Order: sequence, then C-alpha cells, then structure tokens
Amino acid sequence: MEKPNRNQLMGNSKLGLVRKNRRELGMFGLLIALVIITSLGTRESGVMGLFESKFLTPDNLKNISREIGIYGIFSIGVGIVIITAGIDLSVGSLMALLGVVFLYFVTPPETRPDSFLAKIIPEIAWPMAIIFTLVMGTLVGLMQGLLVGKLKLQAFIVTLCGLLSYRGLARFSADDTSINLSNSEQDLSFVRYLGEGSLADVLKDGNGSGFLHSIPMSFVYLIGFAIFFGIVLHRSVFGRYIFAAGRNELATKYSGINTSIVIAFAYVIAGFCTAFAAIPFCIYTGSVQPATHGAFFELYAIAAAVLGGCSLKGGEGSIVGILIGTAILIVLRNMVNLFGYPTPLSDAITGGVIFIGVLLDRHGASSIVRLFTKKNKPA
Repeated sequence: MEKPNRNQLMGNSKLGLVRKNRRELGMFGLLIALVIITSLGTRESGVMGLFESKFLTPDNLKNISREIGIYGIFSIGVGIVIITAGIDLSVGSLMALLGVVFLYFVTPPETRPDSFLAKIIPEIAWPMAIIFTLVMGTLVGLMQGLLVGKLKLQAFIVTLCGLLSYRGLARFSADDTSINLSNSEQDLSFVRYLGEGSLADVLKDGNGSGFLHSIPMSFVYLIGFAIFFGIVLHRSVFGRYIFAAGRNELATKYSGINTSIVIAFAYVIAGFCTAFAAIPFCIYTGSVQPATHGAFFELYAIAAAVLGGCSLKGGEGSIVGILIGTAILIVLRNMVNLFGYPTPLSDAITGGVIFIGVLLDRHGASSIVRLFTKKNKPA
C-alpha cells in the first residue's frame, strides 16, 4: 500500500481543522457579511461617500470595541457554564447589584439613599473597592456553583432565583433611585481611564493619541480573558474535565473525576467574569439605575455563546466562538441603530437574525429547504 505523502497529510489535517471549527467559521462568515452590509448601507451620498461609512468611523468602531469587550467578558463566563450543560440567568441582575455596591464603596455615605445596606457599606479607596467587588462576584458564583454542583439543584432554578433576588436587593438597597459615580469625592481620574478610557489614556495618563487611543481598555481586558480562558479550556486538564462533565456527567464521575467541583468552579468563573465586567460598565455609564442596569444581559450572553457554537446540551463550545458570537450581537445592534430602525423593532430584528444564523449553522441551507419542499410519494 502506498503511504500518503507530506502534502496529502497536510491537506487532510487542514480539512480536519476546518470540519472541527465549522460552526466558528460559519458564524465568522455571518459576521463578515454583517460588517459589509452595514458598511455599504451607511455610506454617505455622493462620489466621496463610496469611501466613507458611518459604521467605519473611528468613534463608532471604538464604541463597538468597548461594547464587545464588556459583553465578551461575561459571555465567556456564561459560555463555560453552558459547556458544562448548565445555564446562568443571573448575569444582568448580578451586574446591577455589584454596580450598586461598587459605587457605594467609592461614594460618601451622606450621598447615598436612606437604606440599611447603603449605610453599613463603608467608603474605601477605589483599588480596594475593585478587589472587594471582584471577591463578591466570585463568592456569588461559588454559592450558585455549590448549589448546582454539590446539591444537584437545577441550574435554571438556582440562577432564576438569583436573577430575581439580586435585582430586588439592588433596587431595595438603592431605594429604587440612581447611584451616581459623580458623587464620589475621591480622585477617580485613573480608574475612569481603566473603565471607559483607552489604552493610550492608561499608558500616557489621559494624554494619549494615535492608534492606541482607539483601543478601549475593556477590549484589552477581553483579549486577556480570551487568551487565559482559551488556554484553560482548550489546553489544560481542567478544560477537558469541563467538556467531559458537559458531555456525560455520570460517565465522567465514574471515571474518577469530581464533577461536582468541576461544575461548581465553572460558576465561580462566571461570577468572576460578571464582577469584572460590572466595574467598567458602571464606570462607562456613570451611574447605576438598579431597575434597568444590565437588563437582559444574561440573554445576550447565552445568545453569544450559542451563536459561537456552544451547545445547550453541554460538551461543545470554544472561546473563539463565544467572541465571534458576541461580535455578531454588537455589530447587529449597531447596524439596526445606524439604519434608523425604531428601537422596539431592533430586538425583533436581532432575534430573527440570531435564529436564522443558528438554524443555518446547525442544519445547513439544504436541510432547511427540504423542510418546505413537498416530497413526492412513491407510486
């Protein structure tokens, strides 16, 4: 038998790589299509308008990058939970609660609403406020993880209770009023650069310009998170445990792996990612209105993960896919706004495109056509 040559082996490996990442490549194609459609659809009139687009302006691209950074961070956490065949519905409410707590940490008590929680939280320096906020989010993730992993409660019920409880606690502690970052008496210029500024602002103390000025810090954080959790998920033993627990928890447990700890740690990661994203988001908005702050963020995170190839059945997904799914959501929302569609219609358009994209990705265009094709019965 003739042995395959080097070129054949390389061709087979490339083909295998394409098949392995078929979903990510399909969603990346959808992302490119959305970018092209939005760029062409937002051109200015006239000859010079062929080379100018509202979508491609530096300010718009910077805003998109900032949103992708914030949404991508907590979507990574939710995506890892979904790979374990779990779900996290508490992301948006937890961001509201952590946003309120962080602003309480950096504002004097006399500027806060008249509530018990607002009075007992002391004002501390902003570096400590960041640390305590991250610890709080991580502990909430640990609590949810133990309830799901150790006590075997349904993830949907546990995180649904979190969705209701964290939002209610945030509204109660803030007396259902806005908490403003401007009430702080601390010098928050540097933390503002870290939260809503650019890489140039951080490196040059707010005097940056050029290319680095167009890179938001939230996008820099996302790159760091993606690299770290990409290594953890795809290049470590623990990552293999996460995929194994999602595919078949019982078989994984019988093989000697403590699946309870693995699943619990996935929720710890989600809690930390949510806490981390909550800080730049509340700095960027400048205030927290507990009733609406972070509303529906959990649905965006789930949609980003599913668009990126994470299966709700568990055992499938990738960090790159989650990033692509997040980018699709943000670009799609920006496209709807630039095209001037009414705000209530934007969610419907976004939902429709997500549905079509996932349907095409899972079943392909040919199988969908067959659903609507009348089969000829044999004579």
